Amino acid sequence: MNITVINGTEKHGVTYRLKEMFLTNFKDNANITEYYLPRDCPGFCNGCASCTIKGENTCKDAEYIKRIEKSLLEADLIVMTSPAYVFHTTGAMKAFLDHFAYRWMPHRPAPEMFGKRAVILTQCLGSGAKSAAKDIKHSLSWWGISKIGIFTGALMGDIVWEKLSQKKRAELTRKVKKLSQKFAKINYTKPAHTNWITKAKFSVCRLLQRTLHKKDTEYLDGKYWAEQGWLGKTRPWKS
Repeated sequence: MNITVINGTEKHGVTYRLKEMFLTNFKDNANITEYYLPRDCPGFCNGCASCTIKGENTCKDAEYIKRIEKSLLEADLIVMTSPAYVFHTTGAMKAFLDHFAYRWMPHRPAPEMFGKRAVILTQCLGSGAKSAAKDIKHSLSWWGISKIGIFTGALMGDIVWEKLSQKKRAELTRKVKKLSQKFAKINYTKPAHTNWITKAKFSVCRLLQRTLHKKDTEYLDGKYWAEQGWLGKTRPWKS
Protein backbone atom coordinates (compact mmCIF):
# COMPACT_ATOMS: atom_id res chain seq x y z
CA MET A 1 0.00 0.00 0.00
CA ASN A 2 1.24 3.49 -0.87
CA ILE A 3 0.38 6.63 1.11
CA THR A 4 1.31 10.15 0.02
CA VAL A 5 1.18 12.90 2.65
CA ILE A 6 1.13 16.61 1.78
CA ASN A 7 1.94 18.68 4.87
CA GLY A 8 0.74 22.29 4.62
CA THR A 9 3.53 23.48 6.90
CA GLU A 10 7.05 22.45 7.86
CA LYS A 11 6.27 23.10 11.52
CA HIS A 12 6.12 20.03 13.78
CA GLY A 13 3.24 21.25 15.91
CA VAL A 14 -0.23 19.98 16.77
CA THR A 15 -1.14 19.18 13.15
CA TYR A 16 2.05 17.17 12.78
CA ARG A 17 1.24 15.16 15.92
CA LEU A 18 -2.29 14.46 14.70
CA LYS A 19 -0.90 13.27 11.38
CA GLU A 20 1.58 10.96 13.11
CA MET A 21 -1.27 9.50 15.18
CA PHE A 22 -3.35 8.92 12.06
CA LEU A 23 -0.50 7.10 10.31
CA THR A 24 0.15 4.76 13.27
CA ASN A 25 -2.17 2.08 11.89
CA PHE A 26 -0.42 2.13 8.51
CA LYS A 27 3.30 2.36 9.27
CA ASP A 28 3.93 -1.38 9.46
CA ASN A 29 2.44 -2.23 6.07
CA ALA A 30 2.54 0.90 3.94
CA ASN A 31 5.09 2.86 1.95
CA ILE A 32 4.65 6.43 3.17
CA THR A 33 5.99 9.35 1.12
CA GLU A 34 5.78 12.79 2.70
CA TYR A 35 6.12 16.28 1.29
CA TYR A 36 6.44 19.41 3.39
CA LEU A 37 5.32 22.79 2.12
CA PRO A 38 6.74 25.16 1.09
CA ARG A 39 10.05 23.26 1.11
CA ASP A 40 9.03 20.69 -1.50
CA CYS A 41 7.02 23.09 -3.65
CA PRO A 42 8.44 26.56 -2.96
CA GLY A 43 7.13 28.50 -5.95
CA PHE A 44 3.85 30.37 -6.14
CA CYS A 45 1.55 29.92 -9.12
CA ASN A 46 1.82 33.18 -11.08
CA GLY A 47 -1.47 32.69 -12.96
CA CYS A 48 0.09 32.38 -16.42
CA ALA A 49 -2.34 29.53 -17.27
CA SER A 50 0.45 27.84 -19.23
CA CYS A 51 -0.29 24.48 -17.54
CA THR A 52 -3.88 24.47 -18.79
CA ILE A 53 -3.26 25.99 -22.24
CA LYS A 54 0.15 24.63 -23.25
CA GLY A 55 0.57 21.65 -20.92
CA GLU A 56 1.76 20.99 -17.39
CA ASN A 57 5.38 20.55 -18.49
CA THR A 58 5.53 24.26 -19.37
CA CYS A 59 4.95 25.33 -15.74
CA LYS A 60 7.91 27.15 -14.25
CA ASP A 61 7.69 24.78 -11.27
CA ALA A 62 7.18 21.60 -13.29
CA GLU A 63 10.17 19.86 -11.68
CA TYR A 64 8.43 20.02 -8.28
CA ILE A 65 4.88 19.39 -9.51
CA LYS A 66 5.75 16.35 -11.65
CA ARG A 67 7.57 14.65 -8.78
CA ILE A 68 4.70 15.19 -6.33
CA GLU A 69 2.03 14.29 -8.88
CA LYS A 70 3.76 10.96 -9.55
CA SER A 71 3.46 10.16 -5.83
CA LEU A 72 -0.19 11.23 -5.76
CA LEU A 73 -1.08 9.05 -8.74
CA GLU A 74 0.70 6.04 -7.25
CA ALA A 75 -0.91 6.50 -3.82
CA ASP A 76 -3.73 4.32 -2.53
CA LEU A 77 -4.43 6.94 0.14
CA ILE A 78 -3.71 10.69 0.05
CA VAL A 79 -3.36 12.53 3.35
CA MET A 80 -3.51 16.35 3.37
CA THR A 81 -2.67 18.23 6.57
CA SER A 82 -2.89 21.90 7.42
CA PRO A 83 -3.46 24.12 10.44
CA ALA A 84 -5.98 26.90 9.84
CA TYR A 85 -4.50 30.32 9.18
CA VAL A 86 -7.13 33.10 9.38
CA PHE A 87 -9.96 30.62 8.73
CA HIS A 88 -8.27 29.06 5.70
CA THR A 89 -5.56 26.59 4.76
CA THR A 90 -1.94 27.72 4.84
CA GLY A 91 -0.62 29.91 2.04
CA ALA A 92 1.81 27.15 1.10
CA MET A 93 -1.02 24.63 0.71
CA LYS A 94 -3.07 27.09 -1.36
CA ALA A 95 -0.07 27.71 -3.62
CA PHE A 96 0.36 23.96 -4.00
CA LEU A 97 -3.29 23.42 -4.94
CA ASP A 98 -3.17 26.31 -7.42
CA HIS A 99 -0.42 24.47 -9.31
CA PHE A 100 -2.82 21.60 -9.98
CA ALA A 101 -5.44 23.69 -11.78
CA TYR A 102 -4.83 21.64 -14.93
CA ARG A 103 -5.99 18.50 -13.07
CA TRP A 104 -9.40 19.97 -12.29
CA MET A 105 -12.29 18.24 -14.05
CA PRO A 106 -12.99 21.10 -16.49
CA HIS A 107 -9.46 20.58 -17.82
CA ARG A 108 -7.48 17.30 -17.71
CA PRO A 109 -8.35 15.22 -14.64
CA ALA A 110 -6.23 12.12 -14.05
CA PRO A 111 -8.35 8.94 -14.42
CA GLU A 112 -6.55 7.42 -11.41
CA MET A 113 -8.00 10.05 -9.09
CA PHE A 114 -11.57 8.83 -9.50
CA GLY A 115 -10.81 5.65 -7.57
CA LYS A 116 -8.71 7.18 -4.81
CA ARG A 117 -9.37 7.88 -1.16
CA ALA A 118 -8.16 10.91 0.78
CA VAL A 119 -8.04 12.20 4.35
CA ILE A 120 -7.82 15.84 5.44
CA LEU A 121 -6.48 16.74 8.90
CA THR A 122 -6.89 20.31 10.15
CA GLN A 123 -6.91 22.11 13.49
CA CYS A 124 -7.14 25.65 14.78
CA LEU A 125 -7.26 27.72 17.93
CA GLY A 126 -10.99 28.30 18.30
CA SER A 127 -12.80 28.07 14.96
CA GLY A 128 -11.53 27.93 11.39
CA ALA A 129 -10.52 24.29 11.01
CA LYS A 130 -13.66 23.41 9.07
CA SER A 131 -13.18 26.19 6.52
CA ALA A 132 -9.51 25.18 6.13
CA ALA A 133 -10.59 21.60 5.43
CA LYS A 134 -13.16 22.89 2.95
CA ASP A 135 -10.41 24.69 1.01
CA ILE A 136 -8.60 21.40 0.50
CA LYS A 137 -11.69 19.27 -0.09
CA HIS A 138 -12.83 21.63 -2.82
CA SER A 139 -9.74 20.84 -4.89
CA LEU A 140 -9.72 17.10 -4.12
CA SER A 141 -13.35 16.73 -5.18
CA TRP A 142 -12.70 18.52 -8.46
CA TRP A 143 -9.72 16.22 -9.04
CA GLY A 144 -12.31 13.43 -9.07
CA ILE A 145 -11.95 12.02 -5.54
CA SER A 146 -15.25 11.06 -3.89
CA LYS A 147 -14.12 9.26 -0.72
CA ILE A 148 -12.73 12.01 1.55
CA GLY A 149 -12.44 11.67 5.32
CA ILE A 150 -12.10 14.85 7.38
CA PHE A 151 -10.78 15.53 10.88
CA THR A 152 -11.12 19.05 12.30
CA GLY A 153 -9.75 19.83 15.74
CA ALA A 154 -10.74 22.90 17.75
CA LEU A 155 -8.16 23.96 20.32
CA MET A 156 -8.93 26.20 23.26
CA GLY A 157 -6.44 28.30 25.15
CA ASP A 158 -3.18 27.29 23.46
CA ILE A 159 -1.72 25.95 20.22
CA VAL A 160 1.24 24.09 21.75
CA TRP A 161 0.62 20.36 22.22
CA GLU A 162 2.48 20.16 25.53
CA LYS A 163 0.40 23.03 26.93
CA LEU A 164 -2.95 21.53 26.03
CA SER A 165 -4.95 20.08 28.88
CA GLN A 166 -4.80 16.33 29.32
CA LYS A 167 -8.51 16.19 28.53
CA LYS A 168 -8.11 18.05 25.24
CA ARG A 169 -5.15 15.92 24.17
CA ALA A 170 -7.13 12.76 24.95
CA GLU A 171 -10.10 14.05 22.96
CA LEU A 172 -8.02 14.87 19.88
CA THR A 173 -6.18 11.56 20.11
CA ARG A 174 -9.40 9.57 20.36
CA LYS A 175 -11.03 11.28 17.38
CA VAL A 176 -8.05 11.05 15.03
CA LYS A 177 -7.40 7.41 15.94
CA LYS A 178 -11.06 6.62 15.24
CA LEU A 179 -10.68 8.07 11.74
CA SER A 180 -7.42 6.18 11.30
CA GLN A 181 -9.02 2.87 12.26
CA LYS A 182 -11.87 3.52 9.83
CA PHE A 183 -9.51 4.01 6.91
CA ALA A 184 -7.21 1.18 7.99
CA LYS A 185 -10.08 -1.30 7.58
CA ILE A 186 -10.62 -0.42 3.93
CA ASN A 187 -9.69 -2.90 1.21
CA TYR A 188 -7.40 -0.77 -0.93
CA THR A 189 -7.17 -3.36 -3.71
CA LYS A 190 -10.60 -2.10 -4.79
CA PRO A 191 -11.11 1.47 -6.07
CA ALA A 192 -13.26 3.84 -4.08
CA HIS A 193 -16.87 4.39 -5.12
CA THR A 194 -17.48 7.43 -7.30
CA ASN A 195 -20.52 9.30 -5.97
CA TRP A 196 -23.26 10.94 -8.01
CA ILE A 197 -21.94 14.46 -7.33
CA THR A 198 -18.62 13.62 -8.97
CA LYS A 199 -20.41 11.93 -11.87
CA ALA A 200 -22.62 14.99 -12.33
CA LYS A 201 -19.60 17.30 -12.43
CA PHE A 202 -17.97 15.00 -14.95
CA SER A 203 -21.09 15.01 -17.15
CA VAL A 204 -21.22 18.81 -17.26
CA CYS A 205 -17.50 19.01 -18.07
CA ARG A 206 -17.93 16.34 -20.74
CA LEU A 207 -20.57 18.42 -22.53
CA LEU A 208 -18.22 21.39 -22.40
CA GLN A 209 -15.29 19.43 -23.79
CA ARG A 210 -17.39 17.88 -26.59
CA THR A 211 -18.32 21.37 -27.75
CA LEU A 212 -14.75 22.68 -27.52
CA HIS A 213 -13.34 19.62 -29.28
CA LYS A 214 -15.74 20.03 -32.20
CA LYS A 215 -14.66 23.65 -32.63
CA ASP A 216 -10.94 22.88 -32.41
CA THR A 217 -9.66 19.28 -32.45
CA GLU A 218 -6.20 20.45 -31.37
CA TYR A 219 -7.46 22.25 -28.25
CA LEU A 220 -5.45 20.60 -25.48
CA ASP A 221 -8.21 19.80 -22.97
CA GLY A 222 -10.71 18.55 -25.57
CA LYS A 223 -8.02 16.47 -27.26
CA TYR A 224 -7.13 14.91 -23.89
CA TRP A 225 -10.78 13.98 -23.21
CA ALA A 226 -11.06 12.46 -26.68
CA GLU A 227 -7.88 10.41 -26.17
CA GLN A 228 -9.23 9.10 -22.86
CA GLY A 229 -12.42 8.04 -24.63
CA TRP A 230 -14.50 10.20 -22.29
CA LEU A 231 -16.29 12.00 -25.12
CA GLY A 232 -17.70 8.58 -25.96
CA LYS A 233 -18.92 5.92 -23.54
CA THR A 234 -15.73 5.42 -21.51
CA ARG A 235 -15.81 6.69 -17.92
CA PRO A 236 -12.81 6.95 -15.55
CA TRP A 237 -14.60 5.22 -12.66
CA LYS A 238 -15.22 2.15 -14.87
CA SER A 239 -11.62 1.77 -16.03
